[in-house]
Amino acid sequence: MNKKQKMMLARIIAAFVIYIPLMIADKAGSFERLSWPVTFCLYLVPYLVAGWDIIYKAARGIKNGQVFDENFLMAVATFGAFGVQEYSEAVAVMLFYQVGELFQSYAVNRSRQSIADLMDICPEYANIEEDGKLRQVDPDDVPVGSVIVVKPGERIPLDGKVISGESMVDTSALTGESVPRRARPGDEIISGCVNGSGLLRVEVTKEFDDSTVSRILELVENASSKKAKVENFITRFARYYTPAVVAAAVFLAVIPPLALGGGFGEWIRRACIFLVISCPCALVISVPLSFFGGIGAASRIGVLVKGGNYLEALSEMAVIVFDKTGTLTKGEFKVSEISPEGVSEEDLLETAALAEGYSDHPISKSIRDAWTERQKRSGSFLDTVARFDPLGTKADPDGQPALDLKRVRDAQEISGHGVCALVDGKQVLAGNEKLMKAHDIACAPCTAAGTTVYLAREGRFIGTIVISDTIKEGAKEAIEALKQAGVKKTVMLTGDKKAVGEAVAARLGLDEVHTELLPGDKVTEVEKLLEAEKGKEKVAFAGDGINDAPVLSRADIGIAMGSMGSDAAIEAADVVLMDDDPRKIAAVVRISRKTMMIVKENIVFALAVKALVLLMGAAGAATMWEAVFADVGVSVIAILNAMRALRTK
Repeated sequence: MNKKQKMMLARIIAAFVIYIPLMIADKAGSFERLSWPVTFCLYLVPYLVAGWDIIYKAARGIKNGQVFDENFLMAVATFGAFGVQEYSEAVAVMLFYQVGELFQSYAVNRSRQSIADLMDICPEYANIEEDGKLRQVDPDDVPVGSVIVVKPGERIPLDGKVISGESMVDTSALTGESVPRRARPGDEIISGCVNGSGLLRVEVTKEFDDSTVSRILELVENASSKKAKVENFITRFARYYTPAVVAAAVFLAVIPPLALGGGFGEWIRRACIFLVISCPCALVISVPLSFFGGIGAASRIGVLVKGGNYLEALSEMAVIVFDKTGTLTKGEFKVSEISPEGVSEEDLLETAALAEGYSDHPISKSIRDAWTERQKRSGSFLDTVARFDPLGTKADPDGQPALDLKRVRDAQEISGHGVCALVDGKQVLAGNEKLMKAHDIACAPCTAAGTTVYLAREGRFIGTIVISDTIKEGAKEAIEALKQAGVKKTVMLTGDKKAVGEAVAARLGLDEVHTELLPGDKVTEVEKLLEAEKGKEKVAFAGDGINDAPVLSRADIGIAMGSMGSDAAIEAADVVLMDDDPRKIAAVVRISRKTMMIVKENIVFALAVKALVLLMGAAGAATMWEAVFADVGVSVIAILNAMRALRTK
């Protein structure tokens, strides 16, 4: 509890301590000899102790022209109860209303806490090294390209690249992932994470305003402003409902005694009961609280939902469309298959690595990486000293086996075909099937899924190497979980060739795949799915690249990869996965559906109970105690139910 809540609890307890003896004495008949002004003053003490702030808020609302709210209803109802000498009931209404307000305050704070925890990721300073000493500066003042020092236990203040040092980094505040990630030289590192035990020197790659932590804080601050349709309905409902209820209470207090004759006291009492019952607290409090709890539950697992409207849309998601690279696959090309012809695997791979030694193409890099890994695994590291760099060292500066590129001459890239080079004085061709045909080299076409590099030496075909994008851990489980959550169709869109796309789709169990697409084609495919929507069904798109921004904006729900995704994709998206784990999509769908179920339960329960007790109150069959239950009791039950959204597993 915060200080304000503790003060409120103290007031409620003090009011109860004063009220209980008064009520017991009153029921025992001890007040019969007292005049009504004395009794009024005795009950006024616990009433003001408990509810002076309600009276103040009601008066301030009238002054500001915002008359019809729950404070006004409580003030008028309790004043009326005092007016007809229902002193005990008037105090009870105010006391229990304040108990409900305390529950509401606690529940809202509890729901806010998981989102507020994200606010703690904001770094207070960055360390800049000057003349051998560290100086703390505001992260806003650190320009791109500067080198900052992050000490063990400190929060990383800015996005950047590690240039020296090694450590384990705690990313749980951003991703919900409890296992720390290792950070080495060359690794990208994001702000908001906590450095472990090692000292890191980081080159800043983004200004603070563009950093991950800054974007997250902006998303969190704006999340509550984007209301779901049902929230907007409740707001509009309360705007018209409360004045209508006040008018009905005035009618109930005035018209029946004038029309039927008799005293006004009984009808004023009924009108006061009517006002207490009709207070829309349960709806006005519990519905936004449910959405806030759902957004909080999502943030606890590292998913940022930008507003209640998107949480509501997620609950209606029937189709999800995935980009392939970076979303379902890692975007990291690796050698997946080596097929030699008349040579050994080692010879084929080494020849390819040397031929591709000067190329910056991702395919070339993946072949060189495969050669390096094989050298380390084979144990031949120390036996190949002569093949390392010209200085004869055993490894490159990073301690890795290094190719002896002095063995390579006249290397040239042939656009759209591959590479031609002299390796150990022999001509080597490494490229696609077109390159082989251009040099009249006979080779069997490779049908494996992935990018195939054909190799020939001295005019003779010596084999193929297949490079494939690796599927993300958990991608298959993510598709299965979405289907279990009730998603009807899973679709993948990719610019890759048909064989590659279909192979990935088959491995993941996707329902549909469209290949060889340009960015504009992806928008077209999503628009076709949007046209096929039925009723409230929604189409979601999950992607990570800058070319996904148009389709993220076009889909009903855009889901971006927040860790490695581009700024444009994150900006265009409605939901951000902070650790790029596609399994989180099914989790947030479950959270959204549970949240909507809780919202509907609260609306039906609150309206049903209020309608029943309102009729009883108008007929004179309900007392102020039933009215207190219809207002405070229903509110407390609805609030407790709304808090379940925060505990969604």
